[in-house]
Amino acid sequence: MKKLSALLLILLSAAQLYAQSVAQQKSDAEIGFSGNIKWDAANIDVRISVDLAKAGVKLPAGRTYGETLLKDAYLNKTRPFLLSLQYDSSTILGDLVDKGELTLAQIDSFMLSAVSKAPSLSPDMRRIISSHTISLLKISSSLLRHTRSSPITRILNPVSTARYTGIVIIAVDELPVYGMKSKTLAVPCLFPKIWDSEMNLIYERNMLEINNTAMVTYSTADNIFKTDNPSGLSKELQKVVGDKPLRVFASGVFGSKPTDIIIDRNDAITIISSEENRRLLSQGRVVFILDNAVLENKIEN
Repeated sequence: MKKLSALLLILLSAAQLYAQSVAQQKSDAEIGFSGNIKWDAANIDVRISVDLAKAGVKLPAGRTYGETLLKDAYLNKTRPFLLSLQYDSSTILGDLVDKGELTLAQIDSFMLSAVSKAPSLSPDMRRIISSHTISLLKISSSLLRHTRSSPITRILNPVSTARYTGIVIIAVDELPVYGMKSKTLAVPCLFPKIWDSEMNLIYERNMLEINNTAMVTYSTADNIFKTDNPSGLSKELQKVVGDKPLRVFASGVFGSKPTDIIIDRNDAITIISSEENRRLLSQGRVVFILDNAVLENKIEN
């Protein structure tokens, strides 16, 4: 009798797992999902669709229910990606949730605050579709919780230096990885750091004075070689670093993920020798020029 009960229990469990698998496959077949993260535009673009016929929704009566399915699909499909978003060189947003420093409700709020287009029907009336743009600036701003910025490193013997309007760090090529015998491309994250070649910390997120400013603006090399103005910068970058920025080349990368930039000690001294130049860091007037390939990534889910 016990063996029969155990067998029935196994069969029941197997049937439940099969039913869940079939339901998941059916659900996946109903949903279309695509997206891109564009670090240079500081946006995450998501397009979601639901096959109304496969979902058993009939128009026009089922339009409201179809939009509910669409919203649920958007949240369920986008949430895992946001949890995997790189916070800094060693942490993703999911790690903050595990530590209790961030909640799933806050993750959902990032998605719900997106700029969204009203749901529309495909030409064949078979699918309902929506698109959403999530701001990386809004995400990073909500994660900056310090009320007083940390002081930026000073130097005992400052050097005489020009007054710059911003800082542009060029890191488009593969760079040496600190502590390793390898090279790699620098990659973006929400809160990268800047180190000097002696591994003194020059810039980190708590040094920002304003929490609604990006710590770093990412861009491509094309935007620093314009020919229509003396600065050579695109109009977008001029808004961040002005028309007389300090331009330096990165000498290496650092971190579990190569998000942190290393610059030569002499370049670091130029930045930290004067109050005006230190303020460029605290005001987020910093641009990282990275390889095009790392600035746009498809969302796969």
